[in-house]
Amino acid sequence: AYPSLGIDPVIVSLVCLFLILLVNLRGISESATVFAFPNYAFWLCMLILLFWGLGNNVQHGFVQPTTPPFGVFPKGLTMLVVLKAFSSACSSLTGIETISNSVPIFREPRQRSAIKAYIAMTVVTGFTFTLFTYELYVKGISVDPSNTMLSQLSSAYFGHGLMYQAITWTTFLILIIAANSIYNGFPQLLALAARDGFLPRALSLRGDRLGYSNGMLVLTALSAVLIIAFNAQTNALIPLFAIGVFLSFTIAQAGLVKRWLRVRGKAWAIKAGINLFGAIITAFVAIVFAVTKFTEGAWIIFIALPVIILAALAIHRHYSAVHNEMALDIHAAHPQPHRILTIVLISGINQSSENMLSFAKSMGTETIALFIGFDDESIEEMEAEWEKWGSPCRLITIKNEYRSLIQPISRFVRTLEAWEGGQPDHIHLIISQIVPTKLWHYALHNHSALLIRAWFFTRNDIAITTLPYHVRS
Repeated sequence: AYPSLGIDPVIVSLVCLFLILLVNLRGISESATVFAFPNYAFWLCMLILLFWGLGNNVQHGFVQPTTPPFGVFPKGLTMLVVLKAFSSACSSLTGIETISNSVPIFREPRQRSAIKAYIAMTVVTGFTFTLFTYELYVKGISVDPSNTMLSQLSSAYFGHGLMYQAITWTTFLILIIAANSIYNGFPQLLALAARDGFLPRALSLRGDRLGYSNGMLVLTALSAVLIIAFNAQTNALIPLFAIGVFLSFTIAQAGLVKRWLRVRGKAWAIKAGINLFGAIITAFVAIVFAVTKFTEGAWIIFIALPVIILAALAIHRHYSAVHNEMALDIHAAHPQPHRILTIVLISGINQSSENMLSFAKSMGTETIALFIGFDDESIEEMEAEWEKWGSPCRLITIKNEYRSLIQPISRFVRTLEAWEGGQPDHIHLIISQIVPTKLWHYALHNHSALLIRAWFFTRNDIAITTLPYHVRS
């Protein structure tokens, strides 16, 4: 519609993707409300276009000078082209799985409501597609890489006036909204796989708006990578989409065949036959796409799918191993008290040190204060101040000229673990972290507590407690 603008499709796609994410993060019901109006507007524009075309046919004839002779095959029409056309047309129907994925959010009775939605969508799609195809045939419109058939048909009837602009913009919006359907289905699919232990469990958690926000973020990130990698070229992306979708259809149809063979029931043979036919057709479409588009990017599917499957199996094995290792025999195992040695890391005698020592003494465990000095003078000064303070507990001082904290603490912990005088069952390390009132104040303080915590976090016999000290200025 606006070739002179030279709009970058990658930037437009990424912006639209980000807007869809923001709307969906607001909640499923809110996104449905926002996206309903463009659907109605597009449907109204299509009705106007199609009935305007029928009126034109009545006035100028259902066979016009631009209409190709009926029964004449285009030049270069081969079986491969027919198969590609069949597969591409099938890809336009892949949105039907959105209803199946969204059955849990339908109103009761959910199954009957979903069936009604399927029937309504089938009638609307069949009516629109049939009339639209006929109008293209009457006007003799063919494929133009730089101008869509809908744009050509609209300009043939309305020129580039207001109605043409309305059809163009509503089509633009409806194509954006078409991407929204996966924000309903894909995060739910991730959540189901995560609950079964084949994906990270974080994908099964709902956000504040009761949507699977983690799945939405993953979906957006992966979609952005594909858009950038393929320069937002629809012709290159559709095969990836179609192969994955039709492969899923094949697996679902084959699974239903297996179910009917196991469950049987009323008219099970007819139902199994329908699903078997569906499995064959969808597998055929996936194969056609894979063969005809292999060198144009479809080869990625043959790498991505095995990687995804192997990764899912590895995740499942990890969760199973963790579950088996954490299993507890409640009749044989009971909580027992342990000897715990608490080490309080202090940098001097101040309010933070007093808070940490009070916390340690409140637990009733054996407590040691640990001070790391970088020269003899600081250690002697600390020991003198400690005696003046009344020596609230045993003080251990370590000299470290390299001004490192992790190395001397690690060496001291190893010494305690090798102590023959009765090493503790667990070592409890208490460290302090200053919490300023203003955000920019964080840059003025060191964050050694975070480094120490990260260093000792992998040790299963060391417990770490970080006590925040909130400064008031």
